Amino acid sequence: MGIFISVGKTIECVLIAVVYASLLVMISGKILGMMQSSAYVGKKLVKWAMRKNNMLMSRLSLLTLSSLLTYSILSLCFSFAGQWSAVIGLAAIVIFCCVYLYADAKHSVKSPVTLTPRLKRLYRVLWLVLAILIYIVVTLLNFADYVWGETLFTSLKYVFLTFFPVLLIPIVCLTNLICLVYELPKNRKYISEAKKKLVASGATVVGITGSYGKTSAKNILCHLLEGDFKVLATPRSYNTPLGIARALNENEEEFDLFIAEMGARHVGDISELCSHFTPDYALITGICNQHLESFGSLENIVREKGRIIAAAKNLTCVAPDCAPLFADAEGKIKIADIVSDVVSDCDGTQFTLTLGGKDVRAKTKLLGEHSAYNIGLCALLAYELGVSAEHIVERIASIEFIEHRLQHIVSNGVNIIDDGYNSNIVGARAALKVLSLFGGRKIVVTPGLVELGILEEEENRALGAQLVGTDWVILVGETLVGVIFEGYKEAGGDPEKVTVVHTLTDAQEELRGRLSKGDTVLFLNDLPDMYI
Repeated sequence: MGIFISVGKTIECVLIAVVYASLLVMISGKILGMMQSSAYVGKKLVKWAMRKNNMLMSRLSLLTLSSLLTYSILSLCFSFAGQWSAVIGLAAIVIFCCVYLYADAKHSVKSPVTLTPRLKRLYRVLWLVLAILIYIVVTLLNFADYVWGETLFTSLKYVFLTFFPVLLIPIVCLTNLICLVYELPKNRKYISEAKKKLVASGATVVGITGSYGKTSAKNILCHLLEGDFKVLATPRSYNTPLGIARALNENEEEFDLFIAEMGARHVGDISELCSHFTPDYALITGICNQHLESFGSLENIVREKGRIIAAAKNLTCVAPDCAPLFADAEGKIKIADIVSDVVSDCDGTQFTLTLGGKDVRAKTKLLGEHSAYNIGLCALLAYELGVSAEHIVERIASIEFIEHRLQHIVSNGVNIIDDGYNSNIVGARAALKVLSLFGGRKIVVTPGLVELGILEEEENRALGAQLVGTDWVILVGETLVGVIFEGYKEAGGDPEKVTVVHTLTDAQEELRGRLSKGDTVLFLNDLPDMYI
């Protein structure tokens, strides 16, 4: 028994655990990034991992297979070294892990991992969990070798370590659950501090929800209210309880109006947000099948988004196209049917705005007819909040493009329409309509539409059909491009006009040197890697 519990054997087990855990943590970088993109929801990470043609899982499987075969060959070749043959074989695992890291570094990530304090904690706990698991496995293998004593097993005993790469997804999920013991109480306290700060400010609260257009409406409303209010709004796409809390807790300026973008992926999300940050006024921008995958049905989406109507203390302004869905909702509603005579071209959009019984002509540089209706929705609420019609029209003229949302950029004579944050059905149709307004060659770069549940294949096939007539289509990724391509061909599209690439970087390489002045490139739905 002395050999099994010797100091030398213990040091061997510890060294193997420390080195291999460190390698696996480095290999797990993109998985942790996906966990972050999944809002630290393990089920969503697993669903992503189980997607057909998931290249990350394929690479991890290849790493496991290569390490297993090479370890076996190397250990058997050195079987004459006795106990040391198993250790020598570990060189194969180290070498292939290093090769994997080198190759994986060349696979660009469009949405780089943000090293937040929470992610750093997850990294540290993952290393500890891996080190403990590896140490336990190595110790048990050594015990089995001591008890059994077969020469072949002695040489190959550490071969079981080669299976760790394909087990990283469940291990990361386990680590995330362990971290939640600390994260959940910490998050509750953080949200509580934000609620107290909001109440103490006495600010009017505006909640904005909808399947699409929330961030655009938030930015437009902020702009229309400038000069009349000291506005604090959630930055970028911060629309979760923690995101909204962060906007409040990190703010040091005085404000008398707070605009909170309220996102929802599951039943109960809007109810939770309204319980924390109860709105005085609300906007509903539009409803479609976005996030059908997690909601389960359109009825659930309508019901959950409609929770904000009952929660709003004073008024909810609703976009005209979705107003019938909320006809029976409890609470005060005003339909934003105040926009007419919309004219849109590649220079912007003009429309008539009816406020206070008066018709005024407004103009914006924002692209697409839908932008007029989005502005109208925000203008109605601004008017209800006391902003004059004259000031609203004046501010409309100076609204700037919203980053990654049909943002028009001209580079070396080439028109770039950056609609990278559009991942919904309605927005995709609007973006393609905007593209048709431009002259020259028309090029679309897209990975498709996601989170549509049972409608995902149907809608992406329909998207493919809508791409017919463009001069060049670049499909990005592996998950959805097949269905889009099928829809494109079925609708009569020319397969020679379609290029399929793995990443956005590859797409940009394809475009480089092949664009001419006057061409227009639409980047439609530049998704995070977890979807492609």
